[in-house]
Amino acid sequence: MSLSHLRPPPSLRRVLLSQPLLPRTSQNTYATQTGSSSSSKSGSATRRRNVTVLSDDGRYAWGELSGREKVARATQQSFNFVVVLAGVVLTGGVFTLLYTEVFSPNSKTWQFEKAVERIKNDPRCENILGDKREIKAFGESTFSRWARNRPIASKVETDGAGREHMRMNFHVVGPRNEGIVFVHMVKPPDSYEWEYRLLALEVKGYQRVVLEERHDAKLGGEVKIFGIRFK
Repeated sequence: MSLSHLRPPPSLRRVLLSQPLLPRTSQNTYATQTGSSSSSKSGSATRRRNVTVLSDDGRYAWGELSGREKVARATQQSFNFVVVLAGVVLTGGVFTLLYTEVFSPNSKTWQFEKAVERIKNDPRCENILGDKREIKAFGESTFSRWARNRPIASKVETDGAGREHMRMNFHVVGPRNEGIVFVHMVKPPDSYEWEYRLLALEVKGYQRVVLEERHDAKLGGEVKIFGIRFK
């Protein structure tokens, strides 16, 4: 028996074939939703916060900035440069001051340490003061009970010939006695080194111990510092 009479007519078959299938419709709907979601994400990704002087962290390139943002970045970088430059200047000033006041051979601290070493290593001074390992040297006492360091009485001046004079005195204390050390040094105009004119120790009840002494009539007369007379 032939089944050709059960087939739908050609016009009906064309209508059925033209209708889309349900699964295909679901896929199109999902694709449309996915596309809209990606579009919203890309739109949010293009958004960024404005660059200001306080919020600029350098994440955006110079070409991505607006005119106002470029001004903000330039201001921030200029401020950072000034801070770094000020730090370099202050650090250099501290090191310069530390060298000139402590480590330089021309400083009073350096000459003080050298004079103390000379006193400790002199047998005559050690005989009067005691064991050199126990000899201590310090400056003048102050009225402030908070001051730990005792300043050294010193004075630097220039005479008529252009020579610098450094005069200082300090106290030394040993196991046996205590005394005062007097120092007078001269630096000629054509030299960078100090030359001793006087280095002496005075202890009450003992004869003055002179380690260095050089007389020069042109150096001037007696000078008085903190009640101590220098010749």
